[in-house]
Amino acid sequence: MEAETSWTNYPYSYITYVPEAESYSEQSDDEAKVETFSMDSHLPDDLLERILSFLPIASIFRASTVCKRWNEIVSSRRFLWNFSNNSVSQRPWYFMFTSTDDPSGYAYDPIIRKWYSFNLPCIETSNWFVASSRGLVCFMDNDCRNKIYVSNPITKQWRRLIEPPGHKSTDYTAMSTSVNRTNRSYSVSIVKSKQVPGNFFQWDLSIHLYSSETMTWTTSVTDVLTGWRGGNDSVICDDVLYFLIYSTGGSDHRHGLIALNLSSMGSSSSSGILMRSFIPMPCSLTCGRLMNLRERLVIVGGIGKHDRPEIIKGIGIWVLRGKEWVEMARMPQRFFQGFGEFDDVFASSGTDDLVYIQSYGSPALLTFDMNLKYWKWSQKCPVTKRFPLQLFTGFCFEPRLEIAP
Repeated sequence: MEAETSWTNYPYSYITYVPEAESYSEQSDDEAKVETFSMDSHLPDDLLERILSFLPIASIFRASTVCKRWNEIVSSRRFLWNFSNNSVSQRPWYFMFTSTDDPSGYAYDPIIRKWYSFNLPCIETSNWFVASSRGLVCFMDNDCRNKIYVSNPITKQWRRLIEPPGHKSTDYTAMSTSVNRTNRSYSVSIVKSKQVPGNFFQWDLSIHLYSSETMTWTTSVTDVLTGWRGGNDSVICDDVLYFLIYSTGGSDHRHGLIALNLSSMGSSSSSGILMRSFIPMPCSLTCGRLMNLRERLVIVGGIGKHDRPEIIKGIGIWVLRGKEWVEMARMPQRFFQGFGEFDDVFASSGTDDLVYIQSYGSPALLTFDMNLKYWKWSQKCPVTKRFPLQLFTGFCFEPRLEIAP
């Protein structure tokens, strides 16, 4: 089933409109009145369309309410094409859930540094799995894990995918998605991990891939891991699927990384095939969050203490080059302490060149620009902590108008 909602029908209530200031001049009664006119009325449609295409997303919603002509322009297919190909980068937004019971929350626009009250399509609770790529966001329920939706949160268009194959009930599941920049097709990967009955050290692991071109799932890999299990973190980067695995005993590493080239991988059930692509972590991490930044694999990890590796002492950012990790930054202590009490696990996601980091125990949101090497707090989120055990989390996505599931 598919529900389509034109983006021009998007609720504008979150936009704060600034009334146009009236001009003021001191004139005598004898002075002639100055005739005023609208400048845009003298611009041809194609030129006005080009100008409007350089606006941020939020400003385009405002523009659509100015007049009928502007609404028709920003709703046209040609405008969507110009908007997606202009030179102005639409930086990724961050959606923060404000409740553990429902998916309500606020979206942060880093360009104009504002939070918007925002409703997501399809998702029912905040504990659903979420993955995003180039304007599309995937949601998967956390109960049966068979309800998977692909949506554009800006236009509210969505599509439900057919149920993936594999175990109906799994202990751990990781979901990721990737949009092809050329033809705008997309793929979704599901990594399922289930303990072998009666054996804590062995775990069945299977990888399932969905293609929007064929609208079908394929099972690419089935394997049995010994001493390792799957987790909840995965990402597709430059046609390579990366996912974290976790030690169940017998290893000096708490975490590891598996890398599978999707373009050259056929269906395989060979035992031990996954561990051939094992990549160790850069150091002992309390947790790791994988993300695709301009087709580079980046991990944001909690750095554990030397004598107590399960206790976090800081946060680092690394990029994978070949099979080696290169450290890009470490969070300065003043920002780390600015979160207050920081758990050993936290939320982090990113795209383009921007990384978001959020503590589960606070609505505070920190950004890191990979190009400028610059840390910066976001504007304060409108939500407040109502009780001590309230949890906060979120994800980032690219605000795009032209992409559809």
